Amino acid sequence: MKRGAPALLLLLALALFSCLPPRPAVAPLPQTVESVEGFATFRLAREGGTAKSKLSFIFRLPGQGRIEVLDPIGRTASILFLDSEVAYLVLPGRHAYWRSSREEVMSKLLGFSLGLEDLTYLLTGRADRLSGWNLEKNSQGRIVRGQCGDLKFEVRQFFERSPLPRLLVLSRAEDKGSLRVLRMNFNQPLKPKAFHYYFLAEEGYRPADWNEVEKWLRQAAGR
Repeated sequence: MKRGAPALLLLLALALFSCLPPRPAVAPLPQTVESVEGFATFRLAREGGTAKSKLSFIFRLPGQGRIEVLDPIGRTASILFLDSEVAYLVLPGRHAYWRSSREEVMSKLLGFSLGLEDLTYLLTGRADRLSGWNLEKNSQGRIVRGQCGDLKFEVRQFFERSPLPRLLVLSRAEDKGSLRVLRMNFNQPLKPKAFHYYFLAEEGYRPADWNEVEKWLRQAAGR
């Protein structure tokens, strides 16, 4: 084989690889959704300030969820476990956690309380399954807005040729949260301990109250 052959083969391999279709950002929506997982960025505007974060999420219907917030270099800054009616906000850097009702945790962190099942309906483009909401569709038949009391949502972008929202905005009064989905899959095999928060006792995490947690979160956001 000539000396230049290996380099030529490498160039051909790279060319073939570059011709492969890119991995889709979202998987096709199955008829029955049992779990949803993905990555997103979240921007929260409230009380005159703005906080931005990147997060991963796993939701297993009907009532389990895990939202992991990452710092700028990809480390875990906090983990939110949602289980039935209880929630744990875990701060690994402080070796502490805050336990409260799922409704209160979502309200404190996001400015509004949205059930896990309802949030899944929004993420999967099935807002027509929401109960008690006034909904608005666009000319393509996709739901773009909804309101329930003083809580509103708006889908500002969809994934191409898909009913799945790419940019979802939730608002209540002056609070506004913008969720931009980067990648999303459905019904994937889940790790056995994905929703396991029993390590809090095993590893000596201490309970904290909301005042402590809020102070730490503000410090982390530079506010």
